Amino acid sequence: MSAPDAKSSLPDRDLLFRLLRQLDRSSEASQRTLAAALDVSLGRLNTLLRQATEAGFVKVGDRSGPDKRQRFAYALTTRGAAEMLRLTDDFLARKFAEYDALHAELTGTRSGLAPLNQRTRLVQNNLAPIPELYVSHESAQKLKVEAADLVSWDLTPRQICDLELLMNGGFNPLKGFLGEEDYNSVVDTMRLADGTLWPMPITLDVSQDFADSIEPGQDIALRDQEGVILATMTITDRWTPNKAHEAEKVFGADDSAHPAVNYLHNTAGPVYLGGPVTGIQQPVHYDFRARRDTPNELRAFFRKMGWRKVVAFQTRNPLHRAHQELTFRAAKEAQANLLIHPIVGMTKPGDVDHFTRVRCYEAVLDKYPASTTNMSLLNLAMRMAGPREAVWHGLIRKNHGCTHFIVGRDHAGPGKNSAGEDFYGPYDAQDLFREHQDEIGIEMVDFKHMVYVQERAQYEPMDEIEDRDNVTILNISGTELRRRLQEGLEIPEWFSFPEVVKELRRTRPPRAKQGFTVFFTGFSGSGKSTIANALMVKLMEMGGRPVTLLDGDIVRKNLSSELGFSKEHRDLNIRRIGYVASEITKNGGIAICAPIAPYATTRRAVREDVESFGAFVEIHVATSIEECERRDRKGLYKLAREGKIKEFTGISDPYDVPENPELRVETENVDVDNCAHQVVLKLEQMGLIAG
Repeated sequence: MSAPDAKSSLPDRDLLFRLLRQLDRSSEASQRTLAAALDVSLGRLNTLLRQATEAGFVKVGDRSGPDKRQRFAYALTTRGAAEMLRLTDDFLARKFAEYDALHAELTGTRSGLAPLNQRTRLVQNNLAPIPELYVSHESAQKLKVEAADLVSWDLTPRQICDLELLMNGGFNPLKGFLGEEDYNSVVDTMRLADGTLWPMPITLDVSQDFADSIEPGQDIALRDQEGVILATMTITDRWTPNKAHEAEKVFGADDSAHPAVNYLHNTAGPVYLGGPVTGIQQPVHYDFRARRDTPNELRAFFRKMGWRKVVAFQTRNPLHRAHQELTFRAAKEAQANLLIHPIVGMTKPGDVDHFTRVRCYEAVLDKYPASTTNMSLLNLAMRMAGPREAVWHGLIRKNHGCTHFIVGRDHAGPGKNSAGEDFYGPYDAQDLFREHQDEIGIEMVDFKHMVYVQERAQYEPMDEIEDRDNVTILNISGTELRRRLQEGLEIPEWFSFPEVVKELRRTRPPRAKQGFTVFFTGFSGSGKSTIANALMVKLMEMGGRPVTLLDGDIVRKNLSSELGFSKEHRDLNIRRIGYVASEITKNGGIAICAPIAPYATTRRAVREDVESFGAFVEIHVATSIEECERRDRKGLYKLAREGKIKEFTGISDPYDVPENPELRVETENVDVDNCAHQVVLKLEQMGLIAG
């Protein structure tokens, strides 16, 4: 039998894989060139092209040009590109298995290259390239044109982070957003349906309206917030998840004090979509571009530098001297090179912004030996999931070519729960990582709690100081550091580098010079606007910072005149107020807001927006509903009780009483000046205005 005939007897999926790969590389090739590349006859090629076209993998178009023998052009469709990526995995899995069997026959030992759980593992060491989900540049240009006619979903910031790491291999072995079977398995067992370790559900959450407009089997375009197409997705699954169950299993509790649980219930869409992703282009980043590396770019760097061992340091905070000592010790213990790998995607609300943090990292990078240290930025949306997050971070760093990973005390912990207790134990993350370390394929380096020993003028691990009763141990907590920054107090050089302190002071000046927001909330007629006006005058009398009043009625007239009073519209109105207040705060001004703001989840969202730039002071004007109704000059309560005004707060619509406002003001039998003065005293106590 001739060679071509032998190859023609290969399974159709192998021929289909080779055809799609050839079209991805050179869609302009003639049929004769394609047949030669595949080593099949023209008749066999035509049959294969017809099958691929009928399956929706290939699009046939007319070719311009004088040569009548090249009348048709063949190009991959979005579905064809996704199928090519799937077949690539399948093809490589079988080839690795065949090689492993041959290796065992010849040597009597396994090669170690056989895929686990039938899932391709290209990363058997930290130097080999890993699979990406991008098509070639030529195919991407064609897919952009085709995708213009697809239904589009505009990705949220968190979804953009997830998509980027799906496409560049950071989330390998995932080939797209999880389908329902994989999702359920990950939530319940930390494994994909085929048994592969994966602790975090990576899902595409969408609105109910969007979910109702599409069907499984349909292709959609995924776009960034500017409308730029990043990828296409073939919908295989559509379902409504049990979010309470997801919160319990993934985050340990269905407690909205956890930022990811709050996001799950109050920000994420109610419906999940799953399916493979075909990457067209990566998201555009205009900041720190030289510091952003894909997994394969980092692996290429490690190959070039000859780094066989690499220990990754995960951080979402500025680097201080204790961190430097910790990373030095970790690299020495592992006998490895050091990768400083900070998160610059979404972290915990209230964290120092990534622009400031990266400037801090760059300011101290020269404190590390350049030949053994590198820094790269990771555009990851953290979930603050503690133990599960640590395992997830390990898998991501394995994909980036690292061999060791520093797991910290209370790694990726979100802080306190609603009962005031830590969500996770201090060493839960280390315990879970250690349990799965071999399967992750990366070695853990334990985080040491480093403290400064004054007599020896050096940092040492707390649990290794045998003479702790005879020496002076110094340490500054994160809370204490923030207090010193807010009050302009000294930060000693034994704690941090002067360059880092300088950057932090640039972004976070003393509180008395920062912008802030005072947010009044209470029933209609409670006295919010009157107290807010009095406070505005008092602050303007003091001077030093511009003061802006965002009263509910004023905002309704000038910013939200088209909105009604449904829950959706009231939420939107408050979010607009919060956005304007956050911009005023960011630019060093004082924003005074006085809407009703009845819903706790919306007030929390506004707080998170503002606290990215300055303080948020919630003032509950705690006037009773009976007193508000007695004061009602406009007769609104009377109309509401008669049913002439629908969804009226306190009558036909609920009001979520603030549980822990910065100040609660009683207005009955108290004059306005006294109420406003209480607020001024609170602002002085918080250091926001000079006493």
